[in-house]
Amino acid sequence: MAETYDLNAPGDPNLAPGEARCPGPSTREIIIADGDNAPAALTAEAFEFLGDADIPFSRYTDPTMYDAEIERMWGRTWQWACREEHIPHAGDFHVYDVGPYSALVVRDETGLIRAFVNSCPHRGMQFADAGSTGSGKQFLRCPFHGMSWHLDGSLREIPCRWDFPHVEDENFGLTELPCDTWNGFVFVNFSRDAGPLADYLEVLPEHFAGWPLSERYVHLHMQKTLPGNWKMCVEGFLEAFHVLATHPEGLRTAGDANAQYDVFGRHVSRFVHTVGYPSPHLPKRLSEQELFASLGHDPGDLPEGASARAQHADIMRSRLGAELGADLSHVSTSEMLDSIEYFLFPNACFFPGVGIPLVYRFRPLDVDHCIHEIMLLKPIPDNGERPPPAEVIKLGMDDEYKTVDAFVATGLAHVLDQDTENFYRQRAGIKAASKTGQTLGNYQEVRIRRLHKTLDEYLEK
Repeated sequence: MAETYDLNAPGDPNLAPGEARCPGPSTREIIIADGDNAPAALTAEAFEFLGDADIPFSRYTDPTMYDAEIERMWGRTWQWACREEHIPHAGDFHVYDVGPYSALVVRDETGLIRAFVNSCPHRGMQFADAGSTGSGKQFLRCPFHGMSWHLDGSLREIPCRWDFPHVEDENFGLTELPCDTWNGFVFVNFSRDAGPLADYLEVLPEHFAGWPLSERYVHLHMQKTLPGNWKMCVEGFLEAFHVLATHPEGLRTAGDANAQYDVFGRHVSRFVHTVGYPSPHLPKRLSEQELFASLGHDPGDLPEGASARAQHADIMRSRLGAELGADLSHVSTSEMLDSIEYFLFPNACFFPGVGIPLVYRFRPLDVDHCIHEIMLLKPIPDNGERPPPAEVIKLGMDDEYKTVDAFVATGLAHVLDQDTENFYRQRAGIKAASKTGQTLGNYQEVRIRRLHKTLDEYLEK
């Protein structure tokens, strides 16, 4: 069991910048100690010190910065548009929008998924509304004048064709965008010069080889407007440092300060935050029985000499396995319990674990607001029947996640409400600050620094 430590003691002056770590076992050591053959990806480490200069607050408030991001970054990065199950049949479509960009994602007659600019070549009318999903299209028809295109984007018909002798069919197709799939997600890039998605994903295909998110389905889908710049809101989910003050009720069961932070490349970073292991911030060491009780169980039910974390994982395997109709006996303790979050620049977070099976994405609305979209992915039952994807539940800025019963049942609604409540004060504080920027921790907030470095690389091109 975890010992207690003085986490407020000054760091070792002999360590190089970024080398300091929380006293006690590392996340890697905790997972290895589970002794149940967690995937090698979970014990891989990849940290790089990226500097300690302040991040200017103007990056979150300056409309000029926002406009530059829209022009030079959002139009040139790979972004997940939808899940493959949203468009399972020929003629199904989904619209993905970010800023002024809009992609119409379509499955054609051959089963190939394509993406087109959601704009009619005639007068610019959009074929479908933002965020809409539909089915059964035999062709794509503009609702303004009725011009139509085949599902492969080639021209089908121009009403009153006699009035367009200057139009050549082969030059009047829809503008096709780079489109590819990974792990059940459909990705688009608004730049026709985009490199391959596989290169952009860096370590994700290798790490997720044993985590087939394509074999999950969308059980819950929520979309909430947040009061903050998109970067500020993303950053609130890139570190576990805030657990101490924002989620103090979780300290008895969350190894927050032990969390591991990895930077795998320009586009991919990760944290692994243990659950079922007490915070090093606790002033008193917990017994295994006390920890087991904090995890919601009768301490008398913990077998003599058993680990509370391991026993809790066993209970969750049985409980969730029965609920999902899936065999979870092979799932490691870490995959069963821990918060494992991979971030793909600029806006997506993927959780491969079973106990916290979330995916997030953030999209800017303006310099001061963004959309936070959450999907809860559950494994397809062993009978192979994939339920249809859940409809989107839309929440306003003042709507709480605890109003969504299905999310309350996961135990995550209260946590997300705490996270999003922070943004009102943080946005106001950034604007009121006399200090010019935020000062980040070298290790626990390295993913935030990587986000800004990657953003700058796009803005400088």
